Amino acid sequence: MNWLLLLGAGAFEVVWSVALKKSDGFRNLWADAMFLFGMVASMWLLSLSLRTIPLGTAYAIWTGIGAVGGLMAGIILFGEPATALRLASAALIVTGIVGLKLAAE
Repeated sequence: MNWLLLLGAGAFEVVWSVALKKSDGFRNLWADAMFLFGMVASMWLLSLSLRTIPLGTAYAIWTGIGAVGGLMAGIILFGEPATALRLASAALIVTGIVGLKLAAE
């Protein structure tokens, strides 16, 4: 269950990063509200997952999900480049996330 909470925390990290991009320097009230909601939800779920998942593992996986999710959201939503180097680097992050999950079991 705590692994699902951690996955949700990472997903909400992507939500707040996309909302931050859309906020236009905190001038878009809807995006500002989504940013705050996503940030609070992400931190809350992360804190719940830390009840059983080691801090270093949880934090690395949380930031990894956010980094790769942010990269994918940038490509899909904002037309950012999907170069081979960017995608290969994201694959390395995913490999690290999987390795940390396996090491925690």
